[in-house]
Amino acid sequence: MVERETWATRVGFLVAAIGSAVGLGNLWQFPFKTAANGGAAFVVFYLIAVTLIGFPALLAEFVVGRRTHRNVVGAFEDLGGPAWRVVGAMGMVTGFWILSYYDVVGGWVLRYILGSATGAYFDDPGAYLSAVASGPEAIVAQAAFLAIAVGIVAMGIEDGIEKATKVMVPSIVVLMLALAAWALTLGGAADGLAYFLSPDVGSLVENAGTVIPDAVGQAFFTLSLGMGIMVTYASYVGEDDSLPVDGGVIVVSNTLIGVLAGVVVFPILFAEGIDPATSGPTALFEAMAAAFAALPAGRLLGVVFFGVVALAALSSAISLLEVAVSYATDNTDASRPTLAVGAGVVLFVLGLPSALDTGDPGGFSAWFVWFDALAYNLLLPLSVLLVVVFVGWVLGRDAVAELRAGSTASEGVAAAWLWTVRLVVLLGIVATLALGFESLFLAEDATFFAPF
Repeated sequence: MVERETWATRVGFLVAAIGSAVGLGNLWQFPFKTAANGGAAFVVFYLIAVTLIGFPALLAEFVVGRRTHRNVVGAFEDLGGPAWRVVGAMGMVTGFWILSYYDVVGGWVLRYILGSATGAYFDDPGAYLSAVASGPEAIVAQAAFLAIAVGIVAMGIEDGIEKATKVMVPSIVVLMLALAAWALTLGGAADGLAYFLSPDVGSLVENAGTVIPDAVGQAFFTLSLGMGIMVTYASYVGEDDSLPVDGGVIVVSNTLIGVLAGVVVFPILFAEGIDPATSGPTALFEAMAAAFAALPAGRLLGVVFFGVVALAALSSAISLLEVAVSYATDNTDASRPTLAVGAGVVLFVLGLPSALDTGDPGGFSAWFVWFDALAYNLLLPLSVLLVVVFVGWVLGRDAVAELRAGSTASEGVAAAWLWTVRLVVLLGIVATLALGFESLFLAEDATFFAPF
């Protein structure tokens, strides 16, 4: 087996973990999930989910990774025995599943950078989306996006992932701040911010049953939970690092950038008279493209905006790919580049249904929606649930000891975290999983059966 790598610096770990969290989950999923679930009402549930469920669950994954310094499958086996390998395997499969359609969206982003530079979508943004979202053009773009991610992961932790994310993440923040400052000068900025940040209490109560699964799923997605990423990244962390502090930095940074994405997207949509509630998954592409087409310096703004999205997408794709490569590196004698390329080929094939299906005239195929719905409503909550059960009720006091190592957390604070994981997080995920299961299989328009 190849010798295991480590982060060169603590900052490198934090930036890579933040980069994993700050991906399409924030810049693509967060705005359209917010729009689809009543605007600010969704934001309220999302912030509650991040605080009460996401942060404790993130620390649970950190504990497993650093205690073993193993890949996500080996970590659970070392701590709980062979039967618990299924928890790590579930996380790895979930991450691989998500990346299979995520790389298709990444390909679209690359096409939109080109389309912005040439003005190709200015005349008819809807037709442009339909042309690039599926078929041969989508497959080529998917392959290009995967090739970039594979190349970075093939170079390793220190020389590839750490160096790349140290450039990507600060660039994302700077460019997003600049775009937000500009968006707030537009005529519709006040209405856009009100829609995004002023919740309606009646809407909160009335739509709680449908909004909660999406809000919790969004918290998992944006914090990279349930995919083996944080277990894998924490396995490269030293014993002197404070897991609570690092986790807090990641959660706060991720949440602020998610809010910043909304501050950019919604004022632009309202300024151009585009209804966010009807934009759906196409909000980032068709709606934003229509806005740039109508704005002065639209080509430059489009290149900058979709360039930011591309950096964010790559930072998350790298982390998702690293989970599988890390496992293979620990268990085979094959070189990292060989393993990265092999994983890329499998992902490319798995993503073909999402790239090829042209059944949805809006640009998002039935298979694409199916992959995404299964991830949000079943795979992510189930994967996090298994981690929480393991850390809370199997690892127990050992988890408390690991959390305190390298930190100033008292025994009481660490014990309170453990019981939060055991009860609050566990019950929250079970409720979310039940609601997601109903949406997938029992509802009148059950998503699971849509492509068949």
